Amino acid sequence: MKANLNVSPLESWVNTDGKPLIIAGPCSAETEEQVLETAEGIARNGYAHIYRAGVWKPRTRPGSFEGKGEEALPWLQKVKEQTGLKTAVEVATPQHVELALKYGVDVLWIGARTTVNPFNVQDLADALKGVDVPVLIKNPVNPDLALWVGAFERIAGAGITKLGGIHRGFSNAQETKYRNSPMWQIAVEFKTSFPDIPLIGDPSHMAGKRAYLAELTQRAMDLNYDGLIIESHRNPDEAWSDASQQLTPDALGEMLNSIEFRNATYGTDFQSELDRLRARLDNLDRELMEVLASRMAIVEQLGEYKRDNNVAVLQLDRWKHVHQSRAEWAKSLNLYPEVVEELFKLIHMESIRKQTEVMNRQTV
Repeated sequence: MKANLNVSPLESWVNTDGKPLIIAGPCSAETEEQVLETAEGIARNGYAHIYRAGVWKPRTRPGSFEGKGEEALPWLQKVKEQTGLKTAVEVATPQHVELALKYGVDVLWIGARTTVNPFNVQDLADALKGVDVPVLIKNPVNPDLALWVGAFERIAGAGITKLGGIHRGFSNAQETKYRNSPMWQIAVEFKTSFPDIPLIGDPSHMAGKRAYLAELTQRAMDLNYDGLIIESHRNPDEAWSDASQQLTPDALGEMLNSIEFRNATYGTDFQSELDRLRARLDNLDRELMEVLASRMAIVEQLGEYKRDNNVAVLQLDRWKHVHQSRAEWAKSLNLYPEVVEELFKLIHMESIRKQTEVMNRQTV
């Protein structure tokens, strides 16, 4: 998937001294004291470049805390004055854009619930015409790369060049340990298709729980993401929203210090060994293709047998068995069960397609 986007380098709008961009702050701006105390803790630790806080909070159900709105924006002005950190807020309407810019917010981001609706994104794009401000776009709630790319095209169409993507995971009907399934393959496809757009990992919204933040953060860094956006609160257990996924500023600093930040470039000796290992992977991939071809040959025989005995293609018991057993096999082989489950879902769907084709083939 390609799109012609004019994107300014990350270094043109924030100086990270070559390090990954770190955006940190509370899920919600609750009180002036809470905003400033959290910001001071983050600034004291020295790991963050931008302070984030939810001012307008789109909630699934009414009655939940939906943010302080314009009242909280002067608090962010004080954060800039007292800590020197840039500030960032989520915007979902043209009015949000207008108010955020009025109060000097440095970076805007578009949330997953907004990205999913092209009409809303276009409204924001119209409000951003003639404005020079960085805009980060979270992936849509559902795993749809084209929808994510479309949001970038709309915002870029307004003349915005300081663009970045936020990978926050995707909703999944299947229950997993994470709040939102990372589905790394979609983020990797985005990164390879649009290498000029900085990609920022959001382990807070993927995890949903503090216990998983470190492993997701490390995975993002292993994939050479350009930065992280992580939620931090002075007292997470008393947070008014998403309490279980936030860290204190000090705890966040400790976690970041434990992360291995990988080198993006390498020397000649490394390249030689890399080429050797990649050649082995190429051979294994070819073997995998040959095994899949053999599997599909058996699937075709299965389709013929079902056709000759007038048996339906889809057998629900078999479908359930395949998904459950393959996930168990994956665990025994130290593979990610979620990845293997997704893989075999694709394989099984292709098997059904092939058997259906065989069922409708005219016999001689």
